[in-house]
Amino acid sequence: MAHNTLSRSGYRELADRLNRFPQGAPPSELLFKILSMLFSEKEGRLVALLPVKPFTARQAARIWKMDLSSTRKLLETLAGRAILVDIEQNGESTYVLPPPMAGFFEFSLMRIRDDLDQKALSELFYEYMNVEEDFIKALFTQGQTQLGRTFVQEAALSRENALQVLDYERASEVIKRATHRAVGTCYCRHKMQHLGKACEAPLEICLTFNNVAASLIKHGHARPLDETEGLDLLRQAYEHKLVQFGENVREEVAFICNCCGCCCEAMIAARRFAILNPVHTTNFIPQVNESECNGCGQCVTACPVEAMTLVSANNPARPKLKVAKLNEDICLGCGVCVRSCSRNLIELKSRPRRVITPLNSTHRAVVMALERGKLQHLIFDNRVLWSHRALAGVLGVILKLPPIKQALASQQVKSRYLEALINRLGI
Repeated sequence: MAHNTLSRSGYRELADRLNRFPQGAPPSELLFKILSMLFSEKEGRLVALLPVKPFTARQAARIWKMDLSSTRKLLETLAGRAILVDIEQNGESTYVLPPPMAGFFEFSLMRIRDDLDQKALSELFYEYMNVEEDFIKALFTQGQTQLGRTFVQEAALSRENALQVLDYERASEVIKRATHRAVGTCYCRHKMQHLGKACEAPLEICLTFNNVAASLIKHGHARPLDETEGLDLLRQAYEHKLVQFGENVREEVAFICNCCGCCCEAMIAARRFAILNPVHTTNFIPQVNESECNGCGQCVTACPVEAMTLVSANNPARPKLKVAKLNEDICLGCGVCVRSCSRNLIELKSRPRRVITPLNSTHRAVVMALERGKLQHLIFDNRVLWSHRALAGVLGVILKLPPIKQALASQQVKSRYLEALINRLGI
């Protein structure tokens, strides 16, 4: 009976709303169970009506057909549970519903809470992401533009390479330039802790920045930190051979996770779907001095995505000798292996082609939506207006046409008309 109740309820409407995000959240009974722990059914129905773009309390009140006072109270309640992110602009709060990841899934485990059964929630998250797999596939493998990118470990760079690294490629610069900085519990390791599978890597090391950090600090889901402590945590992550996985944008980075290979979803996805390049790499690639390598395997153990292996050295004088070999196709270019080599036989070299990083979250969202056939959800965002629903349907059909037909349609739709809509609606 519960199975049918959940799938018929407001949680299905909420799941449909979540799938207007470029990365999506494939509906399943597991998803409905997760949503039922985070939202009441009434909240689910109301949140399902909210736009993808940021909105004010007045806009939400019109959409919900509620008085402003009740609307503000509900929005504050949702922000207080880290379901919504609230942003102060010119004395007025603007709200946005973040995607499940990186978003309210993580926020639910970024601190110890007594209003949630975090063990039960962790078990559901694990089943939804690591067993069912559709969510992780949709999150990390659809399209060419992904949610997250790898930051190079700056301590692994040579002096020559350090000169080639742009500021947005440095985790240290993200920390220094942020308007707000916060640290919370690592969602991935916290989840695995409840399953009895967590490693010994630091737990309080998940970094958020700017507007997201301000909202999480305000509602007690993360604690504030200054630049010095932020850089100290970064050095701690380096020492524990953790990979810096952050938002795939150049400006206003919202998060940098410090990931281990055993617990963290991004690294697990990078191994599981390696050939699909689920995580954007750095602009560097390791190079092993194979003539001097003694096959100790330290770099192999350290690599979080199994890009480094040991192979025969093909040395007739020493037939059992092995050396480290890199699989460049799946390497993230993080530099963890460089710092793990006790003989300094690995160095980073520039990749032949630079990785393209979107300017900001809006740029990334539009590109991701276009690649995944969901651009109509960003442009015709008001689901209450019939005209928006109808136009979204038309554009959705066009974006799903075969490439040749889509190219013909784009001459009339995507060139001038679509450009004008993006400018007018502030996409």
